[in-house]
This record gives sequence, C-alpha cells and structure tokens, in this order.
Amino acid sequence: MTGPARAAALALVLAASACRPERDLGRSVVVASKSFTESVILGEMVQILVTETGLPVEHKGQLGGTEVVFRALETGAVDVYPEYTGTLTKEILSKEIAGRPLADVLAAHGLRMTKSLGFDNSYALAMTEARAAALGIRRISDLTAHRDLRFVFSNEVMSRGDGWPGLRAHYALPQEARGMDHDLAYRALASGAADVIDVYTTDAEIRAYGLRVLEDDRRFFTRYDAILLYRADLEARAPAAVAACKHLEGRIDNATMVALNARVKLDRASEVAAASEFLHPGGAPRARERFLSSIAARAVEHTTLVLLSLLAAIALAVPLGIVAARRPRLGRLVVGAAGLLQTIPSLALLVLLIPLVGIGSPPVIAALFLYGLLPIVRNTHAGLVGIPEPLEVSARALGLPARARLRLVELPLALPFIVAGIKTSAVIAVGTATVGALVGAGGFGQPILTGIRLNDFGLILQGAVPAAVMAIALEALLGAVERRVVPRGLRPPG
Repeated sequence: MTGPARAAALALVLAASACRPERDLGRSVVVASKSFTESVILGEMVQILVTETGLPVEHKGQLGGTEVVFRALETGAVDVYPEYTGTLTKEILSKEIAGRPLADVLAAHGLRMTKSLGFDNSYALAMTEARAAALGIRRISDLTAHRDLRFVFSNEVMSRGDGWPGLRAHYALPQEARGMDHDLAYRALASGAADVIDVYTTDAEIRAYGLRVLEDDRRFFTRYDAILLYRADLEARAPAAVAACKHLEGRIDNATMVALNARVKLDRASEVAAASEFLHPGGAPRARERFLSSIAARAVEHTTLVLLSLLAAIALAVPLGIVAARRPRLGRLVVGAAGLLQTIPSLALLVLLIPLVGIGSPPVIAALFLYGLLPIVRNTHAGLVGIPEPLEVSARALGLPARARLRLVELPLALPFIVAGIKTSAVIAVGTATVGALVGAGGFGQPILTGIRLNDFGLILQGAVPAAVMAIALEALLGAVERRVVPRGLRPPG
C-alpha cells in the first residue's frame, strides 16, 4: 500500500471513530428498535423510563430487520431492544434451542431478557373481507384451492424459517409470493394489487382496512410474546436501566398495543407521544421535533456522512488511479476491484460492516467510501492514459523527473477528468447515504423511512427534497472548484 493509500485508510478509521457514539466515555444506555411502528413505540417507552432514572440514554430507532439489531446487540453497539420469543426460538436461535430453555441459550450469547410485556404479536395471513367472502376462504388451508391468488409478504418474512418458506411447506401452498415492505403491502392489498398478505396480530391496519384474518387451522405460527432483550453486562453497569425495562413487564395487553399502534398509524401521533401518553396518562404530550430544527439536524448528519467519506475516497482513489495508469496490469486489477465493490448491495454491505465498526455513522461512512472509489479511480486513470503522446514526449524532453512530470504536467492535464469523477462520487454518496438511517446514522433517510412506514408523504418529502437539493448544491460547488483550479483551456466545453 502506498504512502497516500495508508494515509487515506488512517483518515477513514479516524473519521469513523470520531463519529462513533462516545459510549466508553459517557456510558450511555443505547436503546434500539426495528423498522416498524410497534418496535419504535416500545423503544421510545424504554428511552423515557431509562431517562427518568437519570442515566444518559439514546434511542437508535428503525435500525432495519432482526439480523441487524440482534447482531448490534451481540457486538455491544446497542444495549437493549424489543424482541419476540417466537423470533428468537424459530429464527435467530433455532439451531441452538433443541429443547434447551431460551434463557440458557441467550446467556451463552451474553444476553438476557425480561418477562413478557403482556401481549403476543404473532404472524397471520389476511385478505380483504370482500375478496375472502367471494371465494369462501376462512382458513389458511382454504388457500390451496386457489392457485391464482397473489401473495405479498414483508421482505424479512420471505426468507425466515418461521415465515413464508416454512408456511408454504406446512400447508403445501401452490402459490408463489413476492416481497414488499410491510406497510406498503397493506396498500397493495387495499388497491387490489395483492390478494393475501402477512400481518402482525397487533397491527392497527387490520381493523382500519376491514381485513379478514385467516384461521391458522394447522397451527403453524407459534406465540410471539413481546420481551425486552438486553446485554447481560448492562445489569452490572446500569442496574437502574434494567429495572426500568422490567417496569414494562405484564403492563401491555394485546388491545392496548393495538390502540398504541393505531394512535401512530391512524391518528398520526408520533411514537414519542404514544409512548409518553401510555406511561404518563394525562401528562403533557411530548412534541415532535420542530420542522426547521429537524431539517437542520438531518442536514448536519447527512453532510458529515458525505464529506468524510468523499474526502477519504479522494485521498485513496487518486493515488490508486495514478498507480493504475503507470502499471497497466496492476491497473486492471485495481479498477476491477473498485468495480466489484459497486456491485455489493448497500444494505448488505452495511450489515457486514456492523460487527467491525458498530452501528450509526461508522459503517455508513465506510460503505460510502468504498462506493466512492470507482468513479474517481476510473476517471483518474482515464485522464492520465488519455494525455496526448506529443505532450508526454515534450515533458520528457525538458528533462523533468517522473514525479515532477506527474505534478506539473500530467495531473493538471487530467484534472478535468478527476473532478468529473469526484462529482459522480459525491452524487452517489448523497443518494446512498439515505440508506444509512437503517443502521442509525440519521440523515435525510430518517424522515423518508418514517414517511414510508406511516404513509406520510410530507415526511418523505422532508427527506427526499433536501437530499436532492444537497446533491445539486454539491455538484455546483465542485463545479465552482473546477473553474478555480482547472485552466480555462483544459475545461470541458459548456
């Protein structure tokens, strides 16, 4: 690795470390929740209760699916999050249970759980009442006679053993299913684009959409008692936080959870307000973030993600592009490797990075850095190998050493290409950074994800419009830089 490359790698590590929550200093209790309304509400309840003990606490909401949150808990990136017993026994720890008590298996992972919070949120299948009545469908087994029914399941359930694969085998269902975001699946069902979807039994939409929940007549779905899963070391480090978590044991029955979900999904209250109203009935409601302050906070988060990753990418990609131009065989490998990184799906890359750098900003900065390499490496390489041969010959005739030729002749001639690559990398970073909200990095992806989940177009625009404006502004800024550093005669036309 070259000196500049080592410097870039060091810069990336330092940038990621700077963005990591200062848990070792402040020892905050980090609460997490998955990316659906019920989990976020429960996460807010835990945050409120722990805050009232006087401990520092932060809530990393909407962290994506089960795999993301559970691995974050195992690695110590978070301390506690809401989970369900069925998910633990049938999915996460299914290979380890084998008749052993769940508490013992969790202990082997350095984890513990509370008693049930009081409700069972199992899976079920549902259809619109009109469609089910027309076909005479009341039980899941009745579906086998209707091969043309369109099944839409939430993306996570599509691959879970206790989801579609197991259900299909258990009932010998002949249909195919396709994955979709859970909240969007309800809209697909209501619009007639789907016939059967999976639901959680505490979903407020079941009643709102007038759905028929099909009887699980062959008893496939197990109980999914809600619990709080927490790290064993939290009991020694912050016993008051564990006591606060246990304060919720047995307090929330199914009807209450349905009402809380409806408060958010149907009445458009915030999860914070719903949690606060449950814990402190009649108390002063906790307000949403103010619009302008929310946009400003998201802008700072998003800008930090983009700039740190872009600067690190420039610091490494330009030297790699120079090496690729000077050594063609090695250059093919460098450009190929950078291209290969672009093919990795962003969410998959973020999940892979969580065990290495935790949640929040670090994995997002690392992912954006990796995605930003290809445009800059490729354009640097193209700019250098595309220099007309007569100019190269003239530079050598002047007796300039290789480093001086690079600094005084070759890089200035290639600069328009390099800047174009940086522009492309910057725009990619602004767009891809929105996915970072799934691992707790904030930014403009946060209101977008919340808006999709709550079917709130205004919230979606709060994230989408500023992100688009940022991309345009950043490209304009880089264009201004280009006009300052690139000689007029070397600028591209237009």
